Amino acid sequence: MQEVEKVLGHEEVVKHLKNAAAMDKVSHSYIFAGEKGSGKKLLAKLFAMTLQCEKHGDEPCLQCSSCKKAMNRNHPDIIYISHEKPNSIGIEDIREQLISDVSIKPYTGPYKIYIVDEAEKRTVQAQNALLKTIEEPPAYAVILLLVNNGSTLLPTIASRCVTLNFKPVRDEVIKKYLMEELHVPDYQAEVSVAFAQGNVGKAKQIATAEDFTEMMDAAFRILKRGQDMEVYEMVDAIKLLSEQKHTIYEYLDLYLVWFRDVLMFKATRQIDGLVFRQEYNDIKSRADRSSYEGLEKIIRAIETAKARLQANVNFDLTMELLFLTIREN
Repeated sequence: MQEVEKVLGHEEVVKHLKNAAAMDKVSHSYIFAGEKGSGKKLLAKLFAMTLQCEKHGDEPCLQCSSCKKAMNRNHPDIIYISHEKPNSIGIEDIREQLISDVSIKPYTGPYKIYIVDEAEKRTVQAQNALLKTIEEPPAYAVILLLVNNGSTLLPTIASRCVTLNFKPVRDEVIKKYLMEELHVPDYQAEVSVAFAQGNVGKAKQIATAEDFTEMMDAAFRILKRGQDMEVYEMVDAIKLLSEQKHTIYEYLDLYLVWFRDVLMFKATRQIDGLVFRQEYNDIKSRADRSSYEGLEKIIRAIETAKARLQANVNFDLTMELLFLTIREN
């Protein structure tokens, strides 16, 4: 079953959903909480397919008419909520696609399922508008709210939903999948796993990127030339890179893994545990130059920069502060 096999980890979530389907104890509202790339959308799709499957098992058969429609995203009773504004799901989006539609009975399946991706982007007004539907849903309605940050939902919404948390998947599970299923070389799989920190989607994206080596070289070039560049030049260089194929978060994650390598080498003086073993000379040089306290400060600064950018703090200011910390430590 090709689709089902793509789900890596999340055993507790899968077990809960299978039991709900098998025992006919499906909740009307769920929150799937986990970072982007953690598998929320895939599991939401598979759960919706299971509920609509004509075989009525605890997973989709992938053979019936309902499953085939769902796989092609043209099942009339599995509705994916879209939104025009990239950073906001407004009250009109929710009213038109969900609230006014939910009163219409299912066309073919036993359920009418609404999948709201990036549900944390709903405005307060949109969340309040949905509250009444969640409080008094029709018997056939199932609403799946996929969120990257569960804390942004109104407590009145969260308290009426079953929340399923998508935890990081074990490194060895992801590495095995990358090597055996995607035929990624050992070293690239190892780097991808370290980079992804338990996020399957992120690991796949990096492992299968054709320009993986070029991305690393470009990111590390800024670090290596840092002493000869002005801070604003470093900011301009990373901004230029992040405006191309990969996001700033991917570059920051690379820096995070690299500086963790430096810290590990400083503590152990061993090359075996390093992710970026090919960077040995530069890692050793940095470990000799920086203190433990300085390296920990840099790692914290990278995490802080990621959080600030996610909160829409000014890009240039955020990266200036980060590169200053890297240079001073």
